[in-house]
Amino acid sequence: DAGVTGYSFAGPGVGELPAIRQLLVGEDLFAIERHLDNGLLKWGGVEHAMWDAIGRIAKQPVRRLLGGGADKVKAYVTCVWPGKLDQQHISYQAQAEQAVRLQKAGYKGMKIRAWRPNPLDDADACAEIRAAVGPDFAIMFDRTAHLPQSVGQPVWSFETGLKTARALERAGAYWLEEPFARDDYESPARLAAMVDMPITGGEGYVGVSAFQKCLVNRTYDIVQPEGRGSGGILTCRKVAMMADGFQVPCILHGTMALMLAGWLQATFAIGAEWQEVALVTPPLLPQQQWAPGAKVLRNKEMYQVVDGEIIASELPGIGLDVIPEALAEYRVR
Repeated sequence: DAGVTGYSFAGPGVGELPAIRQLLVGEDLFAIERHLDNGLLKWGGVEHAMWDAIGRIAKQPVRRLLGGGADKVKAYVTCVWPGKLDQQHISYQAQAEQAVRLQKAGYKGMKIRAWRPNPLDDADACAEIRAAVGPDFAIMFDRTAHLPQSVGQPVWSFETGLKTARALERAGAYWLEEPFARDDYESPARLAAMVDMPITGGEGYVGVSAFQKCLVNRTYDIVQPEGRGSGGILTCRKVAMMADGFQVPCILHGTMALMLAGWLQATFAIGAEWQEVALVTPPLLPQQQWAPGAKVLRNKEMYQVVDGEIIASELPGIGLDVIPEALAEYRVR
């Protein structure tokens, strides 16, 4: 009714729109908390669009409305090569070459999957990458424990996780993400207590309750709410505030291109050290992969990246100056 449109490129599916209309039409735009309680938690992308409208009305970036913790953040790039999901067909040299490519472009870190059938092979890959990039480039590994089962791999036992974590640590890995099942709060805590390398996780949790369990059990050294899946921008901010009380860093699980705008507002409000940019298909760099999306924006560039750091937009809302006519032109019907 105010003539303001909020945008998000993070969903939802078309089939979900009737339920969302029933939840929101005629309601107070600013009552985000109440809407989350009533079911908005399932649609983080809609929550992003609501914050975009709120920011446009307030004429402020969302990050400032939520505390404004930072105006730039280091980006690390998650790379997945085409072909086999476990990446066993990709040579260590190819992974090292992509890391060097990112490093030369100014990025400070890269994450790859820890899915090879022999987990220690990923530690060997880490060693080759580390030799190529030197000591100051972060190399993260993501087990995403429930996904390797989809390619026929077993769930890691604690012994396998410990052996792999120690091998990755010796090879110079920066962290190991989700080595065990998401509903296992004890095994990651045991592992974290036995290695110096951070053990991270949390992208699969919706709302704050599971994060509370993680923090009480010291499950992870770093918690990683998902910018959409955990419930949206406000939920990520809540998780970070709760984690701060336990002196545990909060670093958002990431995404790519136009969707990333909402994630960044939460990251800047939190003042997180890193933002994941995912998924990038080598040999592309992030800017090359997200370039087509700029066709729907008036922004000179989708995101300003300086020496591997994403600079916070001063535009109101989530920071995208959308061209409505371009949305109509490029929409896939």
